[in-house]
Amino acid sequence: MKTIALQITGYVFLVLGVLGLFLPFLQGFLFIVIGLLILAKQAPWAHNLLQRFRDQHPRAGELIDRAEIKMAEWWQRIVSCGRRSG
Repeated sequence: MKTIALQITGYVFLVLGVLGLFLPFLQGFLFIVIGLLILAKQAPWAHNLLQRFRDQHPRAGELIDRAEIKMAEWWQRIVSCGRRSG
C-alpha cells in the first residue's frame, strides 16, 4: 500500500512540475525534481533520469543530493510517527 501511495505521490508531483513549466505560479523544475526523487526509489527510469541529470549538471546534482538526504530524514520521521500512533 505504501508503494502505491509513493508512486501516486511521485506522479502527482511530476504532473504539477509539467504544469509549472507553463504556469507562472508553480515552480515546475522543483516539482519535477521532487517527483523524480520520490519515484527513483521504485522506478528504474526515474533513477536513471536523475542520475543522468546529476552527471550532466554536477552543481545541480549536489543540490539534488542534499534534497534527497532531507527527504529521507522527513520520510523516517513520518514512518516513525506512524509506528507510534499505530
